[in-house]
Amino acid sequence: MAHDTIHYLVLHRCDASCNMARYYVLSIEPSLFGDATLIREWGRLGQPGQRRIELYENHSYAVEALEIWLQRKRRRGYLLQDG
Repeated sequence: MAHDTIHYLVLHRCDASCNMARYYVLSIEPSLFGDATLIREWGRLGQPGQRRIELYENHSYAVEALEIWLQRKRRRGYLLQDG
């Protein structure tokens, strides 16, 4: 996989009984200086969310962090969106 490939995952967690409809987006993108960034965005569906950008020395560290966040969110009930 090329290092300048953008990895993009969208997760959803919906529970009508709790009036819960949330999203979580994880993406890896190259920075302007050649480092890898993990961008996390989350919030309620249909509303603007929060965004956090984390810088990593190289692509493999960013992929490792993405996998850790994916595991955390799946344990909390988030599901990957198809497509």
